[in-house]
Amino acid sequence: MKKVILVLSLVAGTAISALAQKYAYVNTEYILENIPEYKAAMQQLDQISVNWQKEIETKYAAIDKLYKDYQAEQILLTEDMKRKREAEITNKEKDVKEFQKAKFGYEGELFKKKQELVKPIQDKIYNAVKKMAVDQSYAVIFDKSSDLIMLYTNPKYDKSDEILKAMGYKAKVTEGSVGGSSSGSGSGTKTTGGSQQDAPQRPTEGK
Repeated sequence: MKKVILVLSLVAGTAISALAQKYAYVNTEYILENIPEYKAAMQQLDQISVNWQKEIETKYAAIDKLYKDYQAEQILLTEDMKRKREAEITNKEKDVKEFQKAKFGYEGELFKKKQELVKPIQDKIYNAVKKMAVDQSYAVIFDKSSDLIMLYTNPKYDKSDEILKAMGYKAKVTEGSVGGSSSGSGSGTKTTGGSQQDAPQRPTEGK
């Protein structure tokens, strides 16, 4: 994710001074916390994650029992029987690791499920921010909840509630109760590179 969720260049000519450009910010974490669909999606993802984790723990417990049984009976087994039991344990360990990777690994099922549930919400926020930037002639709109370095912020530049209202939502969670929030930002704010997990990204073409 980018630290700046949206950089819209609205100035066509180079003759316009940078001082005349308008800047604002939004707190996407705060916005998301006030969207019921997002909270429901995260609860669903949490439950899916818990269920898969329990399944993995059950599989490892079964492997642990196989290993302990093997150790207890090892003295009574032939070399061929030992090899078969060891291969069984090794294969089951391999299977559970592959299962874990398929569920929780990079671009695994949990990642894809999150994309399915969360990306449409991210796109709505992006589109609302884009519309505000175009309609109100903002040159740049920053994301306060990212790793963005903002040395000073002014509340009057916080457009988070306006975005929520434009999307048809009313704030129920206060901005001070979510991470990454404080006062707004004005022009001249310094930024550096970074990421924020659920910050909206520009939708791909055709969306």
